[in-house]
Amino acid sequence: MDDERVATKFRMTRLVRTQSSEIFLLWDDDRRIGQLDLHYAHDTIHGTLLLEADLTVEEEEGLISQIDDDVVQSYLPSFDREDFLVTVFRGEEISQYNDSSNAMDDMDEEEDASDNDDR
Repeated sequence: MDDERVATKFRMTRLVRTQSSEIFLLWDDDRRIGQLDLHYAHDTIHGTLLLEADLTVEEEEGLISQIDDDVVQSYLPSFDREDFLVTVFRGEEISQYNDSSNAMDDMDEEEDASDNDDR
């Protein structure tokens, strides 16, 4: 990337943080544009970037640079790490699954409500 980086600032909302990984939702204003999974493996950081929106090459490079500046550098500065590898995918969210017991209780309540509506 050259010195003239795209000034676009994306917003990142952290969903999960462990000692060796993080997951973020990525936003452009109020529009969700993707998800980022980061895995910290000693001196190499691996990122999986799932984009739900079309970005220009410049916007994508700017986003990766922002991720490096705002998140990755706070874990391990570039002069201390071996590499920052990012794999970019294009996709869309189809559905979500949750196996918590509360999710089953919520489904039972919804079914009970729809049964009452049918009467």
